[in-house]
Amino acid sequence: MRIGIDLGGTNVRGGIVDGDWNISSYRRETFRNLGTLDETLDQLVGFIKPLKQADVTGIGIGVPSVVDLEKGIVYNVTNIPSWQRVPLKDILQQALGLPVAINNDVNCFILGEHRHGLVQGLKNVVGVSCGTGLGAGIIINGELFSGTNCGAGEVGLLHYLDRNIEYYASGNLFKAKYNTSAAQAHQAGLLGDPLALTAWTEFGQHLAEALKTVVYAYDPEAIVLGGSLSKAFALFESSMREALPDFEFPESIRKLKIFQTVDENVTLLGAAALV
Repeated sequence: MRIGIDLGGTNVRGGIVDGDWNISSYRRETFRNLGTLDETLDQLVGFIKPLKQADVTGIGIGVPSVVDLEKGIVYNVTNIPSWQRVPLKDILQQALGLPVAINNDVNCFILGEHRHGLVQGLKNVVGVSCGTGLGAGIIINGELFSGTNCGAGEVGLLHYLDRNIEYYASGNLFKAKYNTSAAQAHQAGLLGDPLALTAWTEFGQHLAEALKTVVYAYDPEAIVLGGSLSKAFALFESSMREALPDFEFPESIRKLKIFQTVDENVTLLGAAALV
């Protein structure tokens, strides 16, 4: 039995994961990300404590930033301003008395999909998370690849047009160009609003460029789309797929499988798999 924690900038989810990948004692609450370092750490410890049971052997945590995987130090969490250099592993092990493993949240997302989700049995897969930002997690030859500094898969930061890919293939596009949020555009698009549909068409085209970058870099068998914007998959799938064939190696695109994640707790499962 292991505890899995999915820590986002605004919410934290957790639960106990057994050997059959069932989740019990599931918890979720708003994470007060603008608090001081002590306040945020106190909240996280308090959130995990009710999950600590006699048969739990460790805690795995996915965080939205880069991590020193050996020492468990978390760096420069954009959505948690007080987390610039946090020795999270040592802090939690001392407070909770259990072994702790930490990795990037998108890495945990694709690890969960590979161990228990849509891409079980495949050797080379990439998870692309579209939300406030854009990032990727990578499985190579059946193993999670985090890179030397846990920075592998940061495709959103690659230069694109006049900015970077993340600027156009994330929730930022809707705010910057359409003066709305992705959530509002999703609801409006489902009702057939023309401007919202135009926004999602453009988003799909930009996302296709991000996926091409992923295929050039890693040549995966499959890509799993996650993050909050993936919920609007039906609104951007067509424009995304129409833009993909403009690719130097068409056979790679023809063989590529693209999935929309179906389990909102898959990152939690991936975090538990770190233990």
